[in-house]
Formats: sequence, C-alpha cells, structure tokens
Amino acid sequence: MSRGFDAVRGTPPGILLIKSIRGRNWSFKTYRYVVLLITFIAYACYHASRKPSSIVKSVLYPETVTVHAQRPWPLGEVFMREELGNGGNVTGRSKYRGWAPFNGPDGTSKLGEIDVAFLACYSMGMYLAGHLGDTLDLRLFLTTGMIGSGIFVGLFGMGYFWNVHVFGFYLAMQMVAGLFQATGWPSVVAVIGNWFGKRKRGLIMGVWNAHTSVGNISGSLLAASVLDYGWGWSFIVPGGLIFLGGILVFLFLAAYPEDVGFPCPNDPSRAVETVAPNDVESQSRTSSVGSGTKRSVGLVQACLIPGVIPFALCLFFSKLVAYTFLYWLPFYLGQTEIGGEYVSVKSAGNLSTLFDVGGIIGGILTGYISDKLNARAITAASFMYAAIPSMLAYRSYGGMSYTVNIVLMMIVGLFVNGPYALITTAVSADLGTHSSLKGDSRALATVTAIIDGTGSVGAALGPLLTGFISTKGWDAVFLMLMAGALIAGLLLSRLVIDEISEKAAKQMPLSDARQGCGDPATQPLLTDKK
Repeated sequence: MSRGFDAVRGTPPGILLIKSIRGRNWSFKTYRYVVLLITFIAYACYHASRKPSSIVKSVLYPETVTVHAQRPWPLGEVFMREELGNGGNVTGRSKYRGWAPFNGPDGTSKLGEIDVAFLACYSMGMYLAGHLGDTLDLRLFLTTGMIGSGIFVGLFGMGYFWNVHVFGFYLAMQMVAGLFQATGWPSVVAVIGNWFGKRKRGLIMGVWNAHTSVGNISGSLLAASVLDYGWGWSFIVPGGLIFLGGILVFLFLAAYPEDVGFPCPNDPSRAVETVAPNDVESQSRTSSVGSGTKRSVGLVQACLIPGVIPFALCLFFSKLVAYTFLYWLPFYLGQTEIGGEYVSVKSAGNLSTLFDVGGIIGGILTGYISDKLNARAITAASFMYAAIPSMLAYRSYGGMSYTVNIVLMMIVGLFVNGPYALITTAVSADLGTHSSLKGDSRALATVTAIIDGTGSVGAALGPLLTGFISTKGWDAVFLMLMAGALIAGLLLSRLVIDEISEKAAKQMPLSDARQGCGDPATQPLLTDKK
C-alpha cells in the first residue's frame, strides 16, 4: 500500500484544511468530541431516511375515518393539527386517494412486503458490511453507504413524480437502499469503539445512541411537514439529508486515533508515537501503522466470542418489537380512536415521535445502570420484561385520552428501546474488544454486524407479520409483541445467572472463601471467578 494512499486514508481533507488554518493539531479530547458529533449526525441521518415509509402508509393505503375539530393539545398544531371543514368534521383520508398498487384490498400486505424487503436486505448486507468494515477504511465505507442510501431513498420518492405504479419498482428501490443502509451501524460503532475505552462505555454510548431516536423524530417531522406537497417529497427530503451527511463524514471523520497521531485507548501496549502538529509526513507513517495494518476476524471466530450468540438472539426479538413500532405506530395511531376521536395522517406521524423521546431516556438509563452494576445482561433482560406490562397497558388504556396515550407511549418507548440501544452499542463494543481476542485482532465491526444483523432479521419479520396480523385486529399484534419481549428476556437467562453468580462470589467475604465449606480445595474455584 502506498504512503500517499495511507495519508488520504488517515487524514480527512476537512481536518487537513482546519489544521492548515490553525497551524496545529487538535487535542485527543477534541477529536473525541468531533467523532461523537459526526457519528451521531451520521446515524441520525440513517434513521431519518427510514421513517418516510411509516409516515406515508396512510396516504398510500387510505382508510376513511372522521376527524373531529378540537382544541389542539398539548403544543398547538405540532401534535394535534386537524384538517377542518364541513362544519367542524372532516373525512380524514378523503384528500388522499391512495396510490396504486398499495390502495387495493391487499394494500397493508404490500406495505408489509416493502418493509420486509428493505429489512431483509439490510440484515443480509449487515454480515458482509461488518467484515468489510474491519477490512476497509471506515470513513470511505461509511461515506459510500450514506450517499448510496440517499440516492435510492430519493428514487423511491421519485416514483410519485414519475407516476410509477409498478410494485417491483418500489420493491427494488427499498432492497438496494437496505443494502446501502447496512453499512451504517457496524461502521459507527467500530469508530466509537476505536476512540473510547471500556470505562463508562455504557453511559457514553447510551447518550450517543440517542441518535436513533433523534433520527426517527427528525425523519418523521420532515416527512410529515412536506406530505401536503406530495408523498414523494417525504422520501426526497430525508434522502437529501443523508446524502449531505455522507459528505460531512468524508470531510471530517477520523475513524482511527492512530490515523491522526494518537494511540488507540483499547490497546495501550501499542507504541504509537504522537505526531508533531505540522508533521504531515510523520502522520502519514503513523496512519500506515494504524488503520493500514488492522487485522479482521472471520464470522465464525467472532461468533465464538462468549456472549455474542445469546445477545444476537435476544436482539432478534428486541428489534422485532422495536421496528414494529418504528414502521407501524403512525398507522396504528391513525386507525385507532383516542378519546373517542381520530387524528389526521400528519398528526399521527408527529405524535408517534414521542415514542422515540421515551427511547432516548431508555437508552441513557440502560447505559448508566449497566455501568453502575457492571451487568449488561441483567439490565437488558429487566427492561425487556418491564416492556410486557407497559405494552399491555398502552393497548388497554391508550385510547382513553391524549394525555394517557402520550404518557404510556413514552413508557413503552423507554422499555422497548432501552435494551435495544444497550445491546447494539455498549454490548457490541464490549464483545468486539473481548479479552479472548488477546489483543491481536480487531472485531468491532464484525461482532456488531453479527449482533445487529441477527437483530435485523427480527426487525424484518416484525413489520411483515404485522401487515398480515393487523387485518385480524390490533390485539393480536400486541400479543405478538409481548411474546417477543418475553422471549428476548429469556434468551439472556444464562448470562443473567452468570452475572449474578459472579457478583455473589465477589461479595463473599474472603474468610468464607477460605473456609470453602470445610474444604480448602474449593478456594481457587471461588477466587478464579473474580
């Protein structure tokens, strides 16, 4: 590999420009802040570009309901904007005639197939993307994925302006978009893992993981805000956003500390010499030592890391629940009476963002609690079990009033998105730098891909099943979601028991350990668990 290529690979052009203007390098702490900010924006753009399909479902497949005039609550027109007419009542979907081929009797099934096409390609692409992320330059890999995603999300929306009514067109656009979207998560988690050690990783990543909910919220608001101009704009605007995000990543994201002259915090034994402020040639040599010589691990080797398989299977069911809400909650809100009334399509999309507000709180809480307890499995399983009664309460009492609906929706978001956020961030980073790797290889992107790729299979299955099950009633859908949460928690039972046993052994007084129930030979067994 040539030294010139390493320099380009190691130093983003935007940072080179800033260094030439400032005349010196940033500090390690500054780089950390910049990396957190850019990866936050990047993955928020990914999620924002996934929201349009959930917002336009009720436009593509309209169902006539009556929307009554009422006093907007709680923040004026943001959440409860009504389309008034006919003396205070309006047929909520009368202005939308639907869009072939989604406006037929099998419309919900086709919408479910669109979702599963995207998520199936996303999950399959995740495994390959993880291995490539550990092999290729993460900055260029992430840039390519974001720009490609923006193009194909925008092309889906162009179907409106081109008057396309062929189901295969929309299916193909979603499938290709799903493949490009698979580049995102393994890359951003690997970048964060490269810059931050394990100390307080759960809290840092819990706060950082708010990008998922921020992206969902911004995507929903963007898509809903331009819906009246034609549903195609609901795809084009978020698609343009992620395209611009890709350019930002290319210009300013330093994927590896070694590439800008700093040692990796996860590998203190490596002697990486800090470069002088203006020594670009020295930085080029450091770059070749850093990103150019990283070793990747295979999928089989990564699967054998203790904890990878249980957490991957848990995430399968956790994302099944989370992504069902992601793709179907606006549709559910538009089809369900709240306080004896229905909300408009735009209001349903805006209202659904409060689920993600709860998700932000849940992600931070799980990260903080798991750091304090040093127990990732116990924290994740507890939240999954708590999600079951919260979903039951939301289905049973969410229609009483807007206040009750919003409060219960945020509680559901907290318990559903909390463990999902923990597993896909801190847990993946922990396992990607596991001690069993002995420091001789890096598996961050590969482990992240295995865990999130398996979870994404569940994410594809949930919305697909919902498209069929919802025709039999929403009670059946919520029953499926509660069963998924229960199974997710149970899959971590072995790890939960191990964590409890380890904590019990550590808290046992040393004198008791020496007694060993009368047998001194048991002492090494107890101390080995520390």
